[in-house]
Amino acid sequence: MWDETLYAGSAAYYPHGRMPYPPELAAALRDELSLDGKGRLLDVGCGPGSLTVLLAPLFERAVGVDADAEMLAEATRQAASRGVENVDWVHMRAEELPGGLGSFRVATFAQSFHWMQQDRVASAVREMLEPDGAWVHVHATTHRGSDDDGLPGPAPPHEAIDELVKVYLGPVRRAGRGTLPHGTPSGEEDAMLAAGFEAPRRLEVGGGRVLERAEDDVVASVYSRSSSTPHLFGERRDEFERELRALLRQSSPHGRFCERTQEIELVIWRR
Repeated sequence: MWDETLYAGSAAYYPHGRMPYPPELAAALRDELSLDGKGRLLDVGCGPGSLTVLLAPLFERAVGVDADAEMLAEATRQAASRGVENVDWVHMRAEELPGGLGSFRVATFAQSFHWMQQDRVASAVREMLEPDGAWVHVHATTHRGSDDDGLPGPAPPHEAIDELVKVYLGPVRRAGRGTLPHGTPSGEEDAMLAAGFEAPRRLEVGGGRVLERAEDDVVASVYSRSSSTPHLFGERRDEFERELRALLRQSSPHGRFCERTQEIELVIWRR
């Protein structure tokens, strides 16, 4: 059952806390799927629209669907700030699809499918795709960079940050009102095959780019995660943030960090 607190309060932290998807992602999908500005894109679990806004120019129209109203409000702001006008934002759970939204040339799921009732959503979205349409899973880690010693400046102390979160929230990963002792659910590919998709094609894009990150960006990255959303800290949030910022200043007294972006895997499924 959907937990509306899963990302409660985190939407505003995404623009600075998450590293952006690279332009190579859009270029790779354009070339692989022969995208030419026609057809419609469905981005399911779109969050604050990071992927939707990037890909929307490749289509005549895009639809971003998310169950979190705060995420959609942030997505609306991000699209406006980038001058992207061909997107409709729909407040809806993925399990409510097709929801009268019509048919689509491409459906994308970026770091979202594992939160859903996978069999149900896979079957519904398959029927929403055009006969030659494609479903694209975007597997990415954008809240932190790769472990790399060859950076021009200090990297955020990710392991120490994780330990500090555990001090406040306990040793078992939190997620909304519940916990995830074994991590997020798996079985995505089994659900796709069972729904009638053929074996996928895989592409890797991006990675290796060094980004400079401010202290505020690293703090935002912590709050952008389902396991450490702001509301989970309750009355101790200010105390947690003071300790977090002190920890960051130990690694970088000037509050500047470097991170190397990780590669992104695109898993492309066809009907």
